Order: sequence, then structure tokens, then C-alpha cells
Amino acid sequence: MSIDDLLQEFDSLIPAFEEGLSAVMQADGPSSSSSAALADALEAVRVEFLGRKGRLAGLMAKLGTADPADRPALGQAANRVKEAISVRFDDALAALEKAKADALLKHFDPTVPGRAPTLGGLHPITLVMEEVCQVFQHLGFEIVSGPEVETDWYNFEALNMPGDHPARDMQDTLFIQENIVLRTHTSPLQIRTMLARKPPVAAVAPGKVYRRDSDITHTPMFHQIEGFLVDKHVSMAHLRGSLTAFLQALFGAGTKVRFRPSFFPFTEPSAEVDISCNMCGGKGHKGNEPCRVCKTTGWLEILGCGMIDPEVFRAVGYDSEAWSGFAFGMGVERIAMLKYGVGDLRMFFENDARFLRQFA
Repeated sequence: MSIDDLLQEFDSLIPAFEEGLSAVMQADGPSSSSSAALADALEAVRVEFLGRKGRLAGLMAKLGTADPADRPALGQAANRVKEAISVRFDDALAALEKAKADALLKHFDPTVPGRAPTLGGLHPITLVMEEVCQVFQHLGFEIVSGPEVETDWYNFEALNMPGDHPARDMQDTLFIQENIVLRTHTSPLQIRTMLARKPPVAAVAPGKVYRRDSDITHTPMFHQIEGFLVDKHVSMAHLRGSLTAFLQALFGAGTKVRFRPSFFPFTEPSAEVDISCNMCGGKGHKGNEPCRVCKTTGWLEILGCGMIDPEVFRAVGYDSEAWSGFAFGMGVERIAMLKYGVGDLRMFFENDARFLRQFA
């Protein structure tokens, strides 16, 4: 076959390709519904001409029989044809996309209100933790944090709970290895902070804690906030004043606060703190029905507290004759339950968007 015949065959591929594109477009006019099928059909035409076994590749195979002096001209012709077909194919795809967009615009109504994106929000536990910390920051406390995996010494021993102390039974937890536990309260941060600082010091420590509990009012993982203050001449009056100010800021100025004697290994004397029921206003009943939240008592237990035991000061190297202080601890979930009127603690951890959206 002469070089002129080969060149003519190369040049004939371009109009043949255009004819194939035209046949595809006329068979099913472009629209938003048929654009995917049309794109596939156009690709099939491209492969017919430029594929590994396509028509251009068939002509290229004939170059081996051509005169060596003619091969450069034939190679240039092949490249010219390949580029021309590629350009026409890209133009056809662009026309298809434009037709698709035009078809969509025919159905677009600019007067229809837009759809606002769904916005996330903070978890109710996080909201309560932030609010509690903000109140204590206004009272002059700083926020501290630390590890959730603790040594037995930080979690128990330094807080006046030796290995045989019965108070440990109430804080059954998970052991990572011997003497390494998941912390049962955030009180170890009281020890860590006092070891790192010289008094006076006032801090609150929010965070996750772990205990072997699971029912409607307990979960194996929950959140707690520990707080403490150490200074000269600190008394129960300072403790009561600070906690009363905090609870009234959190639940309202009309909230009543009472202290009841209690026991904690790391404080002496110790107290449980109650607030007037925020569901019935401290009356014990709502209308003619008994209040199921406070069980008609008019009071709700909210946190534990007390004056820091001298044994704790001894563990951190503080002179209990020169310094005194108070400490308190509260479960964040319990505060959230009372603040938002939630009846089952487990609802906070079920990740039900319908429930969580109520707090956003």
C-alpha cells in the first residue's frame, strides 16, 4: 500500500469519528436523565477509534510494511488524527454536561426556600461540665486535668484509702495491671495538683471516671468534677458559702441548700449536700400528685464535700498545722439529669439524635 493511500486512510478516521458522535447524539438527545447513558455511548465510539484494538491502532500496525523513509510522515499523520479525535471527544462531553445543566435549570424554581444545613451541637454532658467550670472560674478556681489511667497510690492511697479500707468496695474499678487502674474519681488530680503547687491553691478537675456500675442511675463510665481549695484559716463556712453560690448560680437564686453529716475517707468532717427539688420547688408534691423525683421529701442529693483530711496533706507534704482546705465532688450526669429533667442516665450515652437535638 502506497504512502498516499495510508495517509488518506488516516485522514478518513476524523470524519468517520464525527459521524459516529453525531449518530449517538441524535439517537437520544442529551438530558439530565440520559446523560450517563450518552456518556457511555460516546466513550464506546472513542474506544472504537482510539482503543488498543481500535481503528487507529489497526492502521498503525500497517506501518511495518511501509517504506522506512515514509514512516515519519505516517507517524505524524497518526498523531494528528489522534489529537483531532481527542479534541472532538472532549468537546462532545462538554456539550453533554452543558445540556445536562440546561435541563436541570428548566426545573429550578428560585423562589423555593433553600435547605439549611444540619448543624451539630455540644453534648448535654459537655454543656453542664462547661457551665459548672465557668461558675467556679468566676469564684477564682482554675481548671486542671490529668490522666484517666492512674496508679493505686494516686487513686486510693494518697486519698487516705489504704488497701484494706472498706471505702474501696464502693469504687470497684478496672485494673490495667497490678496497681494500675482506671481512675474511679477525679480526686487524684487533687493530689497531683497539690504535689506540683505550693498553697494557696484552688482548682476544679472535670473528666471521665470508671466504676463497675450499670443501671438507670449508674454507668461504667461517667463524668465527675472534683474541686478543692487550700489556704490559711479555711473553714466549713467557706465551703458552705462557695457551694451555695455555685448551686444557686446553676439551679437558680431561689434554690435552697442544706448540708448533712456524712463520711468520706479523704475529708473530715464530711457532708452530703442537698438542694431543694427543682421539679416540685421543694414542696414534695406537684399539684395533688407526689413528686416522683424527690419522693415527696422536697430535697435532692447533689454532691459530697468536706474539709481535707490531715492525712491527705501529709501525703502531699503540706503542713496541716499551717494550712487547711475543703474539697467536693459531683457527678456531672446527675446534675444534667436534674437540670434537664432526664429520667434515665443511659439516655445520655445512647447517641439518639432525637434526644440530643433537644439540647442544641
